[in-house]
Amino acid sequence: MRRVPVPASAFVESSRSALGSLAAHGLRTALTTLGVVIGVASIVAVVTLLDGLRDAIADQFAGLGGKSLAISALTPVEDALQGRRARLTPEDLELVQTRVEGVSNVTPLVVIHDEVRYSGRSTVVQVRGTTHSYQDVYNSFPARGRFLSPADGRQRRRVCVIGEEARESLGMGEDPTGRFIGLAGEWCRVVGVMERKGQLLGANPDNHVLLPYETMRAMAGPHEPPDLLIHLTVLDPSLRLATAERIRALLRRARDLDPEDQDDFRVQTAEEVAEAFDAVAATITAFVAGMVGISLLVAGVGVMNVMLVSVTERTREIGICKALGATRQHVLLQFLIEAATLSLLGGMIGLLVGAGIATFVASLIPDFPTPLPPTSAVVLALVFSAVVGIVFGVLPALRAANLDPIEALRHE
Repeated sequence: MRRVPVPASAFVESSRSALGSLAAHGLRTALTTLGVVIGVASIVAVVTLLDGLRDAIADQFAGLGGKSLAISALTPVEDALQGRRARLTPEDLELVQTRVEGVSNVTPLVVIHDEVRYSGRSTVVQVRGTTHSYQDVYNSFPARGRFLSPADGRQRRRVCVIGEEARESLGMGEDPTGRFIGLAGEWCRVVGVMERKGQLLGANPDNHVLLPYETMRAMAGPHEPPDLLIHLTVLDPSLRLATAERIRALLRRARDLDPEDQDDFRVQTAEEVAEAFDAVAATITAFVAGMVGISLLVAGVGVMNVMLVSVTERTREIGICKALGATRQHVLLQFLIEAATLSLLGGMIGLLVGAGIATFVASLIPDFPTPLPPTSAVVLALVFSAVVGIVFGVLPALRAANLDPIEALRHE
């Protein structure tokens, strides 16, 4: 038998009847959509926060650019279990500076946490030992005064550049250049103040003091050397991976590592760090999506149960509609629209709730970018919730559409 298409007027009338039925049972509608709301809100909140975090991390690494490489120590699991810890050494730094071609701005970075003092006030800051190339590699420049010069390092001068947060904590005024602060039992003259960067995930890059690398090594004395990180810039971006492999081979030979030995260092690009985060974010999203899928499955079963109850309650109404000329398609369409509307309503509310949760959580994190739900998450949330309603509404709709009008009119 050829199916007669449902006219637009019938679709409009079916939609009006479906919405009227949902409005007449407001409490039941609200409780039915609750499961969909929870599921959609969860996935939207997580995806929105991860998207904001990804943007924040991308901004942090944007200054490094696509030509930078970072070399850091990496302790193999076997060594860590035996209490041994890998470190980069000044000899490694000199090797990279003198033996690797096609690179510039080879910048060491040594980081410790220590107390600094000024005029009876003190605070704990991150002390960084570095060179004049730091500002170019990290895209960070002084707002007042000057940066560390090559002569500062060669002559091991007791000079430093401080961050805005450290300046405020010590109460040094707007322009502290020329003043002296106490650090590690020594006095250092402030020659500049770095521009403000802002916090990220509780970390404050403005609460630091920068010293010449050689000065910091001299101040450390014979104690255990702190961890050393090396950043450098590749002159030709297309040779970045080849340069990273040359550095790896050079350091393996210098450290007498056998072919079967694991690297006790790693050479990374900014993109690799971002890709590592993306992989973690994808895992978290997949896990949450799986949990949300279960939640939406339960919500879909709830929608189906409510629609089956609705069909039973409205059996006489369906019989009257069929007696007055309503076709099987009209009844089927009405109940499918009702089920889809139930689920879609939950999806829309869940979308707003999820965005609100993400905004609230982001407001608790200093300098976290204001998150907005990605377009893909919005579309997926609405489409998936509507599909859940349609899929779980098919059985009740078919039951209503297949009712015999005479038997339906006899229903008590």
